[in-house]
Amino acid sequence: MSCCCDDDCECRPLGFLLGLPFAFLSLLLSLIGIVVWIVGLVLTCICPCCLCVTIIVEFALGLIKAPILVIKWFTSKIPC
Repeated sequence: MSCCCDDDCECRPLGFLLGLPFAFLSLLLSLIGIVVWIVGLVLTCICPCCLCVTIIVEFALGLIKAPILVIKWFTSKIPC
């Protein structure tokens, strides 16, 4: 019996478990990102020519994607 789901070692339960607390913290940050994204979209509708609002909206999208990226990063760092 091996710990891996396939030959490429994609299933790393230890990395997943170690990454859960950090993913939870990034989940809280993603909630802040959702609020910033909604406010940024409203501001973009009011003034579409404002470049700084677009940058803020892109940053908010990065915050929203943070929990998934954190889990992927942790699972990639832990060997099988």
